[in-house]
Amino acid sequence: MPHFAYRARNSGGELVEGVLENSDSGAVATQLFGLGITPIEITPTSVPGAPNVLGRLFQDKVTQLDLMLFSRQMFTLLKAGVPIMRALTGLQESTSNKTFAAVVRDLRESLDAGRELSAALARQPKVFTPFYVSMVRVGEMTGRLEEVFLRMFEHIEFEKFMREQVKAATRYPTFVVATMAVAIVIINLFVIPAFAKVYKSFNATLPLMTRMLIGFSNFMVAWWPAMLVTLVAVFFGFRFWSRSPAGKPKWDEVKLKIPIAGKIVLKATLARFARSFALASRSGVPVIQALSNVAQTVDNEFIARKIEKMREGVERGESVLRTAAASGVFTPVVLQMIAVGEETGAIDDLMQEVADMYQREVEYELKTLSSQIEPILIIALGILVLILALGVFLPIWDLGKTMLHK
Repeated sequence: MPHFAYRARNSGGELVEGVLENSDSGAVATQLFGLGITPIEITPTSVPGAPNVLGRLFQDKVTQLDLMLFSRQMFTLLKAGVPIMRALTGLQESTSNKTFAAVVRDLRESLDAGRELSAALARQPKVFTPFYVSMVRVGEMTGRLEEVFLRMFEHIEFEKFMREQVKAATRYPTFVVATMAVAIVIINLFVIPAFAKVYKSFNATLPLMTRMLIGFSNFMVAWWPAMLVTLVAVFFGFRFWSRSPAGKPKWDEVKLKIPIAGKIVLKATLARFARSFALASRSGVPVIQALSNVAQTVDNEFIARKIEKMREGVERGESVLRTAAASGVFTPVVLQMIAVGEETGAIDDLMQEVADMYQREVEYELKTLSSQIEPILIIALGILVLILALGVFLPIWDLGKTMLHK
């Protein structure tokens, strides 16, 4: 249906502007009168929030920080008794992110059109996750909407913290490996060819290691354009595969098996799962629906599929403990806590303990990460230096010995 921009005055005489979706301007006017608003001007307009290609390139992105502030401010305003429409108007005017301001404006217009807040949030799937929408829907049904917004603020803050922790865990080894790769390329393209010219003047048989280094260097010098194109193709091919429905779960599984960093990623992912499940259970979401929604928050397709299998098991009448044990990703300590939680009916509190435990373990692993990685990097660097020393300096050593004997 077409969209119409309107200017109108409410019952208090205040000027109100916005965009509504309806069949024609007359229907929009009827809709406004039904909301107690007197229209002044109604004009056709383009679809809101759909900028042109150039606009999409330079528009602000909605970040987790925007969602955190939105959730916290909504909690504060609703707890203070501010009507939700006034709260959204204030948030729209105060936010510095123009993209998010447009999102809040769309929420207001959806509420103007008679939709519930959860339905309005669902119209923005790129901003509000199904888990967020589901939690707000539960808050609407139970009358605890402000409490839900507070919990979502804490949840998003935790999500942001864990995601930054995972990035920190992989940043150091990635940087070191990339630096070593650049060093190898520079040595093969510029250093070894210079030594090869010197060795050629010896007119002597070179050691095997030297011949191998020179041969590989000659190959890189002759074929570096093809190698660069191949590397770029492999990079984008891998990126496409790792984001495809078939490749993403496999790559996410591989990430969990990476030495040292993999266990940190796993613990961070399970901490997000436990915190999300505890939040959903505490808010009154049924277990089956909670597992379905939580599977979309863990940011790991492999773990998400494990959680979906847990949901299927619970649907068949199995306990959460049995399905969690069958998933094969939880430690015995965590399984024991889940068992106690099911027995006592306090599974939300116990899952919160699980999340806190994993969070503490992630923080400890990150503090000791450098000490765990340094031996591996030192060994790798030592092997690289040994190969270069044997290949580059052995002929010079042999030449020196020959000259001394003469």
